[in-house]
Amino acid sequence: MSFAKADQLLELARMVGAHRMGVTLDDVIERFGCVLRTAQRMMSALEAVFPEVVASFDEDGRKRWRFEGGQVRELMSLTPEELAALDLAIAELRRSGSPIEARVLVRLQDKILALVPPKTMARLETDHEALLEAQGIIARPGPRPRIDDDVAAAVLEAVKRCVVLEIDYRSHGDSWAKPRRVVPYGILSGARRYLVARPVDDPDGPIRTYRLDAVAVARVGDVPFTRPEGFDLQAFANRAFGVYQNEAEYGPVAWRFRPEAADQARGYLFHPEQVLEDEPDGSLVVRFHASGHLEMCWHLYAWGDRVEVLEPAALRRMVDGYRRSDFAAMP
Repeated sequence: MSFAKADQLLELARMVGAHRMGVTLDDVIERFGCVLRTAQRMMSALEAVFPEVVASFDEDGRKRWRFEGGQVRELMSLTPEELAALDLAIAELRRSGSPIEARVLVRLQDKILALVPPKTMARLETDHEALLEAQGIIARPGPRPRIDDDVAAAVLEAVKRCVVLEIDYRSHGDSWAKPRRVVPYGILSGARRYLVARPVDDPDGPIRTYRLDAVAVARVGDVPFTRPEGFDLQAFANRAFGVYQNEAEYGPVAWRFRPEAADQARGYLFHPEQVLEDEPDGSLVVRFHASGHLEMCWHLYAWGDRVEVLEPAALRRMVDGYRRSDFAAMP
């Protein structure tokens, strides 16, 4: 067995050991990016090398593999790269205005490090610090909205407990924050963080988004609510280009990138459901359905005159006159 295959088998063993309910072939395919036949061979090799692995069928008829007893600690090892990735996640959460989640990851990091033997920890710390310095993970500049820690904690608590949330919220154009009662469904994170919620006094109205940095005070109520059946937060998020949503703007979007920008644009995921079309002259057309024309404008401006809005007409009118040709680089 080659070193690469042995390393892959150990990773598979750690994956199986980390899931008490076991893993399926679909899980293996997703994790390793392989085809079904390869996943089957990998599980057969795992069973041959580790007799503690048992297989059974779940209620849906899917075969699941797991370690008997669920203990594979001797296979677990921590690498400097994994520690650095965790530090990066913590830094990104702090940068994006998510201090509560960042503190949760810090506590998780402490628990992980507490399980590492002292001799191993000494080696890890040296390599970890060198890797952080080399990758520049500590210094993450960039503007971000300020969100009060107490507000963030109250919002998360209300979302988890499914109870009404009382907020003092200042909408755009308001001189002061006004009290509102909402039922919180989740949080969207992007350049800003938004609370996805429905006003208590408009139960049949549309689901709305509220900027967390515009919430002055948040109080967790004691009135429970039931999430609407069939509501999918990811599907809701996909209706926007960024985070902000405007139902009146929702519809087909099409941008054409000039030949010199096509390769650069092809490396972007502008929207989870985008479709790319290659033009005979080398141009690239990107199509998707979304709302949020203002956030689209902010992004399109960075491409200068290398991108043209095909639709919607309203967005085309917004960017006309602002497509510069003197930008030295593309996003």
